[in-house]
Formats: sequence, structure tokens, C-alpha cells
Amino acid sequence: MWNLSMRRENYTVVSEFFFQGFSSFHEHKLTLFAIFLTLYVLTLAGNVIIVTIISIDRRLHTPMYFFLSMLSTSETMYTLVIVPPMLSSLIGQSQSISLAGCATQMFFFITLAINNCFLLTAMGYDRYVAICKPLRYTVIMNRKVCAQLVWGACSIGLLVAIIQISSVFSQPFCVMKLSCADTNLHDIINFIISSLVIVLPMGLVFISYILIISTILKIASSEGQKKAFATCASHLIVVIVHYGCASIAYLRPKSENTKDQDQLISVAYTIFTPLLNPVVYTLRNKEVKNALHRAISRKPLA
Repeated sequence: MWNLSMRRENYTVVSEFFFQGFSSFHEHKLTLFAIFLTLYVLTLAGNVIIVTIISIDRRLHTPMYFFLSMLSTSETMYTLVIVPPMLSSLIGQSQSISLAGCATQMFFFITLAINNCFLLTAMGYDRYVAICKPLRYTVIMNRKVCAQLVWGACSIGLLVAIIQISSVFSQPFCVMKLSCADTNLHDIINFIISSLVIVLPMGLVFISYILIISTILKIASSEGQKKAFATCASHLIVVIVHYGCASIAYLRPKSENTKDQDQLISVAYTIFTPLLNPVVYTLRNKEVKNALHRAISRKPLA
């Protein structure tokens, strides 16, 4: 449903969009609200705990945990952009959003989603340097390089978001069909951009891990191999799930027959992957668990 203002041309101008949301699951809206709210609170709490622990514990002031704190911050902002409006649409009376509001939400969503993808790539590069070039690690991964990698990830997200928003919202919109113009070229451009921002960083991480595994297998002792694998395990799990969900959500063909399925996949990518980060790094990472234990057991000042 849209609020429309007429022009002299044979099309109308959209001023608002109406959320269809989970219209197919209308009878389960309260259940979905409770589930999504719980997951959202857990995601926020988990990422805030990780950022706080890393900032207050000097033992975690390393490039690896710097990137982790940046990823947690980005994912916290990512969920803030998407989940509250979704929760509001599940129980609220008004389910509309202005054209400007839609463009703003989409801009931040794209920026942060792509930023997350390339932050994971930066983390993969960090693990590659730590394992394959350990003697030069502190020289290569200095503060300036770390800051440049984070800024680069954010810049790519901003650039792609500007291109996408300009492309989408330069189209005229109709009542029966969202865009009145021929969208074939637009769809091709979107697919190419989506492929680049998912496949490119995923490919770089894949190359990093080929080199990492190759180096680990050359380590003489099995204990040394286990320790090296342990430093990569958490990141590798997050990478597999993150890029796997992103590929299914944005690179698979869409059709009207799978609209409900597409919705569930998108929700899984939006809600579950940001929760995965704190869960994996808290449960599987010994240094983070030790830092959390030290913070909890620290005696308050008298």
C-alpha cells in the first residue's frame, strides 16, 4: 500500500511504503515478536560485552581483537538499523515508512552489511600474517595498517550504498509494480555488485586460509598445529556461516513462489549472524573467556 501524489504523466509518485512484513504468518506475530526481541537483546548484550571486555583488558589490545571489537560495533549498529523497525511492524498499528526513511534505512543497512563482510576479510588477513609471517607480525599489522583496513571496509560500504541508493530511488514507482521503468539493467548491476561484495571478500578469506593451512601443516609438532588451528577456529566458523547465509540470501534467484522462504532466509541473515559473533568468540576463544572471567572476578574499589 502506498500514499500517492498525482502528476501529469501517466504514473504516480510514491511518498510512503507499507510493510507487508510477515503477513503470511499473521497468527504467529506475537510469537515471532517474542523470539526476535529475545535474539535482539542477546545480540546487543553479547556484542556490547565483547567491545567492553576488549577495551578494558590490555591483554586483548592486539590487532585480532581490535578487528573483533570493530566487527561487534558494526554488527550492533547493523541490528539497530533493521530489527527495531521490524519489531515495531509486528505489533504496531502503523506499518508504513516514508520514502526518505526507507532510503535512509537502506543506506545504513547496505553500508554496515558490506562493512561486516570486509571486516571479516581484514580479520582473515590478520590471521594469515600472524601464522605465515609471525616474525614480522607486529611490523606489518601496526596501528596505521589496522586503521586503514577498517577505514577501507567502511569506505567500500559507503561507496556501494551510495551507488545502490542512487540507482534504486532514481526509478519511478507504480502501484501494481514497484518500479515503472525497465529494471533489467538495474537488476544486472545489483547482482554484479552483490557478487563482488560477497564473492570478492569470501575469495580473499579463502585464499588466506589456503596459505594458513599450508603453513600449519609444515609445523613439526602436533601441539603447535593444534594451537595454530585454535587461533583461527572462531573466525573460520563465523566466516562460513556469515558468507554462507549472505550467499543464499542475496545470490540465489528470487521468485514469487519462494517469497516466504526468501523472507525467512533474510531474517536469519539479519538476526542470527550478528548473534553468532559474540556466541562463537565467547564460547570458543580462550583469551576472551579468560578476560571475561577476570572482569567478573575483579573486586570493586572500596
